[in-house]
Amino acid sequence: MGRKTLLLLIMGVFMAYYIYIPLPDNIEEPWKLLCLSVCLKTVTDLIMFAELLGMNHFMNIAMFFVNLQEVPPTSDENVTVTETTFNNIPVHVYVPKRKPERLRRVLFYVHGGGWCLGSAALFSYDFLSRQTADRLDAVVISANYRLAPKYHFPNHFEDVYNALKWFLRQDVLDKYGVDPGRIGISGESAGGNLVAAVTQRLIDDPDIKIKLKTQSLIYPALQTLDMDLPSYRECSRFPTLSKSMMVRLWSGYFTEDRSLAKAMLFNQHVPVESRHLFKFVNWSSLLPEKFKKGHFYNSPTYGSSELTKKYPGFLDVRAAPLLADDNKLRSLPLTYVITSQYDVLRDDGIMYVTRLQNAGVPVTHNHIEDGFHAAFSYYGFKIGYRIENQYMNWLSEHL
Repeated sequence: MGRKTLLLLIMGVFMAYYIYIPLPDNIEEPWKLLCLSVCLKTVTDLIMFAELLGMNHFMNIAMFFVNLQEVPPTSDENVTVTETTFNNIPVHVYVPKRKPERLRRVLFYVHGGGWCLGSAALFSYDFLSRQTADRLDAVVISANYRLAPKYHFPNHFEDVYNALKWFLRQDVLDKYGVDPGRIGISGESAGGNLVAAVTQRLIDDPDIKIKLKTQSLIYPALQTLDMDLPSYRECSRFPTLSKSMMVRLWSGYFTEDRSLAKAMLFNQHVPVESRHLFKFVNWSSLLPEKFKKGHFYNSPTYGSSELTKKYPGFLDVRAAPLLADDNKLRSLPLTYVITSQYDVLRDDGIMYVTRLQNAGVPVTHNHIEDGFHAAFSYYGFKIGYRIENQYMNWLSEHL
Protein backbone atom coordinates (compact mmCIF):
# COMPACT_ATOMS: atom_id res chain seq x y z
CA MET A 1 0.00 0.00 0.00
CA GLY A 2 1.46 3.34 -1.09
CA ARG A 3 1.93 6.26 1.26
CA LYS A 4 -0.71 8.32 -0.51
CA THR A 5 -3.25 5.52 -0.25
CA LEU A 6 -2.46 5.00 3.42
CA LEU A 7 -2.74 8.73 4.06
CA LEU A 8 -6.12 8.87 2.29
CA LEU A 9 -7.30 5.86 4.28
CA ILE A 10 -6.27 7.46 7.56
CA MET A 11 -7.96 10.72 6.58
CA GLY A 12 -11.08 8.83 5.56
CA VAL A 13 -11.24 7.01 8.89
CA PHE A 14 -10.69 10.26 10.76
CA MET A 15 -13.41 12.04 8.79
CA ALA A 16 -15.83 9.15 9.31
CA TYR A 17 -15.10 9.24 13.05
CA TYR A 18 -15.55 13.02 13.11
CA ILE A 19 -18.78 12.99 11.13
CA TYR A 20 -20.50 9.93 12.57
CA ILE A 21 -22.81 10.60 15.49
CA PRO A 22 -25.03 7.80 16.82
CA LEU A 23 -28.63 8.95 16.75
CA PRO A 24 -31.72 7.36 18.35
CA ASP A 25 -33.83 5.15 16.11
CA ASN A 26 -36.93 7.33 16.37
CA ILE A 27 -35.36 10.50 14.95
CA GLU A 28 -37.60 11.41 12.01
CA GLU A 29 -34.97 12.78 9.60
CA PRO A 30 -31.64 11.36 10.82
CA TRP A 31 -29.54 12.39 7.82
CA LYS A 32 -30.76 15.95 8.01
CA LEU A 33 -29.93 16.08 11.71
CA LEU A 34 -26.55 14.48 11.02
CA CYS A 35 -25.72 17.17 8.45
CA LEU A 36 -26.77 19.87 10.89
CA SER A 37 -24.69 18.27 13.63
CA VAL A 38 -21.58 18.18 11.44
CA CYS A 39 -21.99 21.86 10.59
CA LEU A 40 -22.50 22.81 14.25
CA LYS A 41 -19.57 20.69 15.39
CA THR A 42 -17.24 22.06 12.72
CA VAL A 43 -18.08 25.69 13.44
CA THR A 44 -17.87 25.12 17.20
CA ASP A 45 -14.47 23.42 16.95
CA LEU A 46 -13.11 26.20 14.72
CA ILE A 47 -14.34 28.86 17.14
CA MET A 48 -12.82 27.01 20.10
CA PHE A 49 -9.52 26.78 18.23
CA ALA A 50 -9.63 30.51 17.49
CA GLU A 51 -10.32 31.22 21.16
CA LEU A 52 -7.44 28.96 22.16
CA LEU A 53 -5.16 31.04 19.92
CA GLY A 54 -6.31 34.13 21.77
CA MET A 55 -8.08 35.68 18.77
CA ASN A 56 -11.28 36.51 20.66
CA HIS A 57 -13.77 35.22 23.20
CA PHE A 58 -15.73 32.14 22.03
CA MET A 59 -19.12 33.85 22.31
CA ASN A 60 -17.97 36.98 20.50
CA ILE A 61 -16.88 34.89 17.52
CA ALA A 62 -20.06 32.82 17.66
CA MET A 63 -22.11 36.03 17.77
CA PHE A 64 -20.53 37.13 14.49
CA PHE A 65 -21.76 33.97 12.72
CA VAL A 66 -25.19 34.09 14.37
CA ASN A 67 -25.69 37.73 13.42
CA LEU A 68 -25.27 36.80 9.76
CA GLN A 69 -28.75 35.27 10.06
CA GLU A 70 -30.40 38.55 11.03
CA VAL A 71 -33.02 40.13 8.78
CA PRO A 72 -34.29 43.73 8.78
CA PRO A 73 -37.70 44.53 10.32
CA THR A 74 -39.54 44.50 7.00
CA SER A 75 -43.33 44.50 6.68
CA ASP A 76 -45.02 42.07 4.30
CA GLU A 77 -48.50 41.69 2.81
CA ASN A 78 -49.90 40.28 6.06
CA VAL A 79 -47.98 41.87 8.93
CA THR A 80 -46.60 45.33 9.71
CA VAL A 81 -43.21 45.11 11.43
CA THR A 82 -41.66 48.01 13.33
CA GLU A 83 -38.58 48.41 15.48
CA THR A 84 -38.92 50.53 18.60
CA THR A 85 -38.01 50.59 22.30
CA PHE A 86 -39.99 49.78 25.43
CA ASN A 87 -38.42 51.59 28.37
CA ASN A 88 -35.16 51.86 26.35
CA ILE A 89 -35.18 48.11 25.56
CA PRO A 90 -35.17 47.37 21.77
CA VAL A 91 -38.17 45.36 20.58
CA HIS A 92 -39.77 44.34 17.30
CA VAL A 93 -43.54 44.78 17.05
CA TYR A 94 -45.63 42.66 14.67
CA VAL A 95 -49.19 43.81 13.93
CA PRO A 96 -51.57 42.04 11.50
CA LYS A 97 -52.67 44.26 8.59
CA ARG A 98 -56.23 43.00 8.41
CA LYS A 99 -58.79 45.16 10.15
CA PRO A 100 -59.49 43.88 13.69
CA GLU A 101 -63.04 42.96 14.63
CA ARG A 102 -62.25 43.52 18.31
CA LEU A 103 -59.31 44.21 20.61
CA ARG A 104 -56.47 41.83 19.76
CA ARG A 105 -54.68 39.36 21.99
CA VAL A 106 -50.91 39.83 22.36
CA LEU A 107 -47.90 37.57 22.80
CA PHE A 108 -44.71 38.92 24.37
CA TYR A 109 -41.89 36.73 23.02
CA VAL A 110 -38.36 36.29 24.41
CA HIS A 111 -35.69 34.71 22.20
CA GLY A 112 -33.19 32.04 23.24
CA GLY A 113 -29.46 31.75 22.63
CA GLY A 114 -27.95 30.82 25.97
CA TRP A 115 -28.07 34.42 27.31
CA CYS A 116 -25.20 35.30 24.95
CA LEU A 117 -26.48 34.91 21.38
CA GLY A 118 -29.47 35.83 19.26
CA SER A 119 -31.88 38.70 18.83
CA ALA A 120 -35.42 39.42 17.70
CA ALA A 121 -33.95 40.03 14.23
CA LEU A 122 -32.75 36.45 13.69
CA PHE A 123 -34.55 34.85 10.76
CA SER A 124 -36.03 32.00 12.82
CA TYR A 125 -37.49 34.33 15.48
CA ASP A 126 -38.67 36.86 12.92
CA PHE A 127 -40.39 34.10 10.95
CA LEU A 128 -42.07 32.69 14.06
CA SER A 129 -43.28 36.14 15.13
CA ARG A 130 -44.77 36.78 11.68
CA GLN A 131 -46.46 33.40 11.72
CA THR A 132 -47.87 33.99 15.20
CA ALA A 133 -49.19 37.44 14.36
CA ASP A 134 -50.81 36.29 11.13
CA ARG A 135 -52.22 32.94 12.25
CA LEU A 136 -53.57 34.14 15.59
CA ASP A 137 -54.49 37.68 14.50
CA ALA A 138 -52.37 38.80 17.44
CA VAL A 139 -49.92 41.57 18.22
CA VAL A 140 -46.48 40.07 18.86
CA ILE A 141 -43.78 41.87 20.84
CA SER A 142 -40.37 40.25 20.29
CA ALA A 143 -37.98 41.57 22.92
CA ASN A 144 -34.23 41.96 22.92
CA TYR A 145 -32.00 42.09 26.00
CA ARG A 146 -28.34 42.65 26.82
CA LEU A 147 -26.12 39.63 26.24
CA ALA A 148 -23.13 37.91 27.84
CA PRO A 149 -20.15 38.00 27.89
CA LYS A 150 -20.38 41.81 27.96
CA TYR A 151 -23.28 41.75 30.40
CA HIS A 152 -24.09 39.28 33.15
CA PHE A 153 -27.04 38.40 35.38
CA PRO A 154 -29.28 40.15 36.34
CA ASN A 155 -29.07 42.48 33.29
CA HIS A 156 -30.92 40.04 31.00
CA PHE A 157 -33.71 39.56 33.52
CA GLU A 158 -34.03 43.28 34.20
CA ASP A 159 -34.23 44.15 30.50
CA VAL A 160 -37.05 41.69 29.82
CA TYR A 161 -38.87 42.62 33.02
CA ASN A 162 -38.63 46.36 32.43
CA ALA A 163 -39.79 46.06 28.81
CA LEU A 164 -42.74 43.88 29.80
CA LYS A 165 -43.67 46.11 32.75
CA TRP A 166 -43.64 49.16 30.47
CA PHE A 167 -45.86 47.35 27.95
CA LEU A 168 -48.40 46.35 30.62
CA ARG A 169 -49.57 49.95 31.02
CA GLN A 170 -53.10 50.65 29.91
CA ASP A 171 -52.07 53.57 27.68
CA VAL A 172 -49.58 51.36 25.82
CA LEU A 173 -52.10 48.55 25.43
CA ASP A 174 -54.61 51.06 24.06
CA LYS A 175 -52.04 52.30 21.55
CA TYR A 176 -51.67 48.79 20.09
CA GLY A 177 -55.35 47.87 20.36
CA VAL A 178 -54.70 45.05 22.81
CA ASP A 179 -57.20 43.28 25.04
CA PRO A 180 -55.77 43.51 28.61
CA GLY A 181 -57.39 40.19 29.46
CA ARG A 182 -55.61 38.27 26.68
CA ILE A 183 -51.89 38.84 27.22
CA GLY A 184 -49.47 35.93 27.03
CA ILE A 185 -45.71 35.56 27.31
CA SER A 186 -43.54 32.95 25.62
CA GLY A 187 -39.87 32.06 25.18
CA GLU A 188 -37.56 29.25 24.20
CA SER A 189 -34.51 27.84 25.98
CA ALA A 190 -32.80 30.79 27.73
CA GLY A 191 -35.83 32.82 26.70
CA GLY A 192 -38.01 30.27 28.49
CA ASN A 193 -35.86 30.80 31.57
CA LEU A 194 -36.41 34.56 31.41
CA VAL A 195 -40.14 34.11 30.80
CA ALA A 196 -40.55 31.86 33.84
CA ALA A 197 -38.53 34.26 35.99
CA VAL A 198 -40.32 37.48 35.01
CA THR A 199 -43.74 35.80 35.25
CA GLN A 200 -42.95 34.87 38.84
CA ARG A 201 -41.72 38.37 39.64
CA LEU A 202 -44.86 40.02 38.22
CA ILE A 203 -46.93 38.37 40.94
CA ASP A 204 -45.40 40.50 43.70
CA ASP A 205 -45.14 43.78 41.82
CA PRO A 206 -47.72 46.21 43.29
CA ASP A 207 -47.32 48.57 40.33
CA ILE A 208 -48.65 46.06 37.81
CA LYS A 209 -52.44 45.84 37.73
CA ILE A 210 -52.76 43.97 34.42
CA LYS A 211 -51.92 40.29 34.71
CA LEU A 212 -50.75 37.69 32.22
CA LYS A 213 -53.26 35.14 30.98
CA THR A 214 -50.74 32.51 29.80
CA GLN A 215 -47.07 31.61 29.84
CA SER A 216 -45.48 29.27 27.29
CA LEU A 217 -42.08 27.73 28.02
CA ILE A 218 -40.29 26.02 25.12
CA TYR A 219 -37.60 23.60 26.39
CA PRO A 220 -36.67 26.06 29.17
CA ALA A 221 -33.53 26.12 31.32
CA LEU A 222 -34.84 26.42 34.88
CA GLN A 223 -32.26 25.37 37.44
CA THR A 224 -28.53 25.69 38.14
CA LEU A 225 -28.17 23.35 41.10
CA ASP A 226 -28.02 19.85 39.63
CA MET A 227 -26.04 19.16 36.46
CA ASP A 228 -26.44 15.40 36.98
CA LEU A 229 -30.10 14.96 36.09
CA PRO A 230 -31.03 11.88 34.02
CA SER A 231 -31.41 14.12 30.95
CA TYR A 232 -27.87 15.47 31.43
CA ARG A 233 -26.58 11.90 31.69
CA GLU A 234 -28.48 10.58 28.68
CA CYS A 235 -27.96 13.55 26.37
CA SER A 236 -24.51 14.73 27.50
CA ARG A 237 -23.12 14.46 23.95
CA PHE A 238 -26.25 15.02 21.89
CA PRO A 239 -25.23 17.24 18.98
CA THR A 240 -27.59 20.23 19.26
CA LEU A 241 -26.75 20.96 22.92
CA SER A 242 -24.15 19.02 24.90
CA LYS A 243 -23.75 19.07 28.66
CA SER A 244 -20.39 20.85 28.43
CA MET A 245 -21.86 23.59 26.24
CA MET A 246 -24.89 24.02 28.51
CA VAL A 247 -22.62 24.32 31.54
CA ARG A 248 -20.55 26.93 29.73
CA LEU A 249 -23.69 28.89 28.85
CA TRP A 250 -25.03 28.68 32.40
CA SER A 251 -21.73 29.76 33.99
CA GLY A 252 -21.27 32.47 31.36
CA TYR A 253 -24.61 33.95 32.39
CA PHE A 254 -22.97 34.89 35.70
CA THR A 255 -19.25 35.28 35.05
CA GLU A 256 -16.33 34.57 32.73
CA ASP A 257 -14.46 32.97 35.63
CA ARG A 258 -13.99 29.42 34.36
CA SER A 259 -13.75 28.06 37.91
CA LEU A 260 -17.55 28.23 38.12
CA ALA A 261 -17.93 26.28 34.86
CA LYS A 262 -15.51 23.62 36.11
CA ALA A 263 -17.34 23.26 39.42
CA MET A 264 -20.71 23.05 37.66
CA LEU A 265 -19.45 20.42 35.22
CA PHE A 266 -18.53 18.16 38.13
CA ASN A 267 -21.65 19.15 40.11
CA GLN A 268 -19.60 20.60 42.94
CA HIS A 269 -20.67 24.24 42.89
CA VAL A 270 -23.42 24.45 45.53
CA PRO A 271 -22.20 25.09 49.10
CA VAL A 272 -23.46 23.06 52.03
CA GLU A 273 -25.25 26.08 53.52
CA SER A 274 -27.53 26.07 50.45
CA ARG A 275 -28.43 22.38 50.73
CA HIS A 276 -32.05 23.24 51.57
CA LEU A 277 -32.56 24.35 47.96
CA PHE A 278 -32.11 20.84 46.58
CA LYS A 279 -35.64 19.93 47.64
CA PHE A 280 -36.87 22.11 44.77
CA VAL A 281 -34.88 20.19 42.16
CA ASN A 282 -34.83 16.66 43.57
CA TRP A 283 -35.53 14.65 40.42
CA SER A 284 -36.06 11.42 42.37
CA SER A 285 -39.38 12.82 43.58
CA LEU A 286 -40.24 15.25 40.76
CA LEU A 287 -39.74 13.14 37.63
CA PRO A 288 -42.30 10.57 36.43
CA GLU A 289 -41.05 7.00 36.61
CA LYS A 290 -40.39 6.69 32.86
CA PHE A 291 -37.72 9.40 33.05
CA LYS A 292 -36.05 7.94 36.15
CA LYS A 293 -35.72 4.47 34.69
CA GLY A 294 -32.18 3.10 35.01
CA HIS A 295 -30.94 6.08 37.02
CA PHE A 296 -30.08 6.44 40.68
CA TYR A 297 -30.16 9.70 42.59
CA ASN A 298 -26.76 10.79 43.88
CA SER A 299 -26.72 12.91 47.00
CA PRO A 300 -25.26 16.37 46.32
CA THR A 301 -21.51 16.86 46.56
CA TYR A 302 -21.13 20.28 48.12
CA GLY A 303 -18.59 22.81 46.94
CA SER A 304 -16.86 25.86 48.30
CA SER A 305 -18.88 28.81 49.51
CA GLU A 306 -16.38 31.09 47.76
CA LEU A 307 -18.22 30.69 44.46
CA THR A 308 -21.54 31.80 45.92
CA LYS A 309 -19.86 34.77 47.57
CA LYS A 310 -18.43 35.85 44.23
CA TYR A 311 -21.38 34.87 42.02
CA PRO A 312 -24.54 34.59 44.13
CA GLY A 313 -26.69 34.83 41.01
CA PHE A 314 -26.64 31.11 40.25
CA LEU A 315 -28.70 30.50 43.41
CA ASP A 316 -31.08 33.39 42.73
CA VAL A 317 -34.67 32.49 41.87
CA ARG A 318 -34.56 35.11 39.10
CA ALA A 319 -31.95 32.94 37.38
CA ALA A 320 -33.28 29.54 38.49
CA PRO A 321 -37.12 29.72 38.57
CA LEU A 322 -37.39 26.15 39.88
CA LEU A 323 -36.19 27.50 43.22
CA ALA A 324 -39.47 29.38 43.76
CA ASP A 325 -41.50 28.11 46.71
CA ASP A 326 -44.99 26.67 46.30
CA ASN A 327 -46.72 29.84 47.50
CA LYS A 328 -45.24 31.73 44.55
CA LEU A 329 -46.07 28.98 42.05
CA ARG A 330 -49.75 28.85 43.06
CA SER A 331 -50.36 32.30 41.60
CA LEU A 332 -48.90 31.60 38.15
CA PRO A 333 -51.10 31.78 35.03
CA LEU A 334 -52.22 29.02 32.69
CA THR A 335 -49.03 27.35 31.48
CA TYR A 336 -47.83 25.45 28.41
CA VAL A 337 -44.50 23.60 28.54
CA ILE A 338 -42.70 21.93 25.63
CA THR A 339 -39.93 19.43 26.42
CA SER A 340 -37.86 17.22 24.11
CA GLN A 341 -36.69 13.71 24.83
CA TYR A 342 -33.15 14.26 23.56
CA ASP A 343 -32.33 17.46 25.40
CA VAL A 344 -30.18 18.06 28.48
CA LEU A 345 -32.87 20.54 29.58
CA ARG A 346 -35.67 17.98 29.36
CA ASP A 347 -35.86 17.30 33.09
CA ASP A 348 -35.83 21.00 34.01
CA GLY A 349 -39.11 21.43 32.16
CA ILE A 350 -40.65 18.20 33.43
CA MET A 351 -39.82 18.99 37.07
CA TYR A 352 -41.41 22.41 36.66
CA VAL A 353 -44.54 20.79 35.23
CA THR A 354 -44.71 18.51 38.28
CA ARG A 355 -44.23 21.36 40.72
CA LEU A 356 -46.83 23.53 38.97
CA GLN A 357 -49.34 20.68 38.95
CA ASN A 358 -48.70 20.05 42.64
CA ALA A 359 -49.32 23.75 43.27
CA GLY A 360 -52.66 23.60 41.44
CA VAL A 361 -51.64 25.55 38.32
CA PRO A 362 -53.39 24.41 35.10
CA VAL A 363 -50.57 23.04 32.91
CA THR A 364 -50.44 21.52 29.45
CA HIS A 365 -47.25 19.50 28.96
CA ASN A 366 -46.28 18.69 25.38
CA HIS A 367 -43.41 16.20 25.48
CA ILE A 368 -41.86 15.51 22.07
CA GLU A 369 -40.69 11.88 22.13
CA ASP A 370 -38.48 12.30 19.05
CA GLY A 371 -37.55 15.91 19.84
CA PHE A 372 -34.16 17.50 20.40
CA HIS A 373 -33.04 20.88 21.67
CA ALA A 374 -33.87 23.77 19.31
CA ALA A 375 -35.98 21.55 17.03
CA PHE A 376 -38.51 24.38 17.13
CA SER A 377 -35.99 26.80 15.61
CA TYR A 378 -34.39 24.72 12.86
CA TYR A 379 -36.80 25.33 10.02
CA GLY A 380 -36.78 22.73 7.28
CA PHE A 381 -37.23 19.89 9.77
CA LYS A 382 -40.62 18.21 9.77
CA ILE A 383 -40.52 18.03 13.56
CA GLY A 384 -40.16 21.81 13.75
CA TYR A 385 -43.37 22.37 11.76
CA ARG A 386 -45.17 19.78 13.90
CA ILE A 387 -44.13 21.46 17.17
CA GLU A 388 -45.03 24.87 15.76
CA ASN A 389 -48.54 23.71 14.85
CA GLN A 390 -49.09 22.23 18.31
CA TYR A 391 -47.84 25.44 19.90
CA MET A 392 -50.03 27.63 17.69
CA ASN A 393 -53.09 25.48 18.33
CA TRP A 394 -52.62 25.77 22.09
CA LEU A 395 -52.22 29.55 21.90
CA SER A 396 -55.23 29.84 19.60
CA GLU A 397 -57.38 27.98 22.12
CA HIS A 398 -56.11 29.46 25.39
CA LEU A 399 -54.79 32.96 24.74
